[in-house]
Amino acid sequence: MKPLNRLISCTAARVTLVALFSIAAADSAFSQADFYSGKTITIIRGGGPGGSGEFQTRALMRVLGKHIPGRPSFTLQYIEGAAGRKATNVIYSSTRADGLTIGSIGAGLVVGPILGLPGSAYDLDKLIYLGSTDSGDSYILYTKGEMGLDTLQKLRLASGLRFGAQSVGHPVYITARLFAYFLDLKDPKFVTGYTNPEIDLAIKRGELDAHSRTAARVASGNREWIEKNLVHFHAALAVPKDAHHPSFANLPELTSFAKSEKERKLLDVFRSFQYPRWPYLFPPGTPKERVGVIREAMRKSFADPEFSAEFKKLMGDDASPVSGEDLERAIRELPRDPDVIQLYNKMAGPDHLPSR
Repeated sequence: MKPLNRLISCTAARVTLVALFSIAAADSAFSQADFYSGKTITIIRGGGPGGSGEFQTRALMRVLGKHIPGRPSFTLQYIEGAAGRKATNVIYSSTRADGLTIGSIGAGLVVGPILGLPGSAYDLDKLIYLGSTDSGDSYILYTKGEMGLDTLQKLRLASGLRFGAQSVGHPVYITARLFAYFLDLKDPKFVTGYTNPEIDLAIKRGELDAHSRTAARVASGNREWIEKNLVHFHAALAVPKDAHHPSFANLPELTSFAKSEKERKLLDVFRSFQYPRWPYLFPPGTPKERVGVIREAMRKSFADPEFSAEFKKLMGDDASPVSGEDLERAIRELPRDPDVIQLYNKMAGPDHLPSR
């Protein structure tokens, strides 16, 4: 073949390949638009109505649909139990992997399987991660103001303080136990079965004495407590490390009460578990094309000013989202130091706190 003819032939081949790839990409985009058009995506919340778990989900739902080809609608379903692990079990084993069901789970997602907690019938490495609306939030410890526990000394002298939490293994339950452990509280009680709004009411009614809650939720939803000194704040557990909430920057950080490197690592493990603060996921086997569509829609939603504004309005703080790829990487790199995990397991379980 003459050189000119060879050049023309190669050029034509390249043009043909480009055209074929363009057609394939267009067909894929059209097929995804066709798939999601007129459909409803169900988001399963691993928890009950109310509280920060629902609020951050609704902030995302407000904008996610407009970034998905076909602009599907959304519905929210609640499955309570085991700090989100019951909902994850349903998504993992009982949900069709068709791209129409998304799990919205709290940080309890990763804690259960690593610690071997009951009700963790799923493999973290097989779930498909779409992103997280936030990457952590500091926790603070407070007690009912009428009790007069306005110093650390008074707090330590009080016996049998009743802490409210959702369930054994829930991050609120674990942080309450971490605060009690590191602050050397006397015979603390951990009462489960509450939602966040119910805990607020129980404290007001005198049914509970203390609570560990995310700083952003207190700063935005309980301003009266701060302004009128209706509660006393005692300590903070920064998540991520050194990321103190500005409203509570004066509180001592829990790490300052650690007595050993093992105890410091214990808090680091908790922080690592909290990094995927509000993970969203698909069940195993969801088609890659639909995973790509939703991951891209999540990225666009996180960059959408409407999402940022709604998140701050509902959560009281700025979002710090995590992409699906980064979330997947974080899950793979979770710490698994046996000795520290054993101690953490005791913190997350129902038994009495270990001695120091």
